[in-house]
Amino acid sequence: MKTYSLRNISILSVFGLFCCISFSQQLEESKFWDRVLFGGNIGANFGNNFSSVLIAPQAIYQVNKYIGLGVGLNYSYSERDLNRFDDFKSTIAGGSLIALAQPIDFLQVSADFEYLHVNRNFADSSFDDNYWVPAFFLGAGYQQGNFVIGARYDVLFNERRSVYQNGIQPFIRVLF
Repeated sequence: MKTYSLRNISILSVFGLFCCISFSQQLEESKFWDRVLFGGNIGANFGNNFSSVLIAPQAIYQVNKYIGLGVGLNYSYSERDLNRFDDFKSTIAGGSLIALAQPIDFLQVSADFEYLHVNRNFADSSFDDNYWVPAFFLGAGYQQGNFVIGARYDVLFNERRSVYQNGIQPFIRVLF
């Protein structure tokens, strides 16, 4: 059995690092940013003794004209102040990994993995929640330029833990 000396491993490591640095310098920075698309969701809801805000930015790297990979952040805050028995505050924050594919011109299919931290505080503290919940969405939508409208389904949906009303969600995605 042949053993490698520390010297040989060091030389191989330096050579590998040099190759990686040389290759990465060939990819111009501007070409990378030319392939990045930005978008996401923003929303607000205000009513009688209720308020809710949502912000969920996304960045997608367009690998080629068929495939895009990206990340997203999610944050929402809701508060209801009806009376001292029904009051609550909710904060949901987390991130997501996104994969988009466009097999034909007008069809976009997607896979989104979200991992969200849920913190709900009720007037009656015996109902308070503080937990992490995953969601894995598979979706499809009609695409016209940078605009996509469609639906997605959470294959991990759990009606007791999910932050969403049900497993199926319509969506509108706009990326610039």
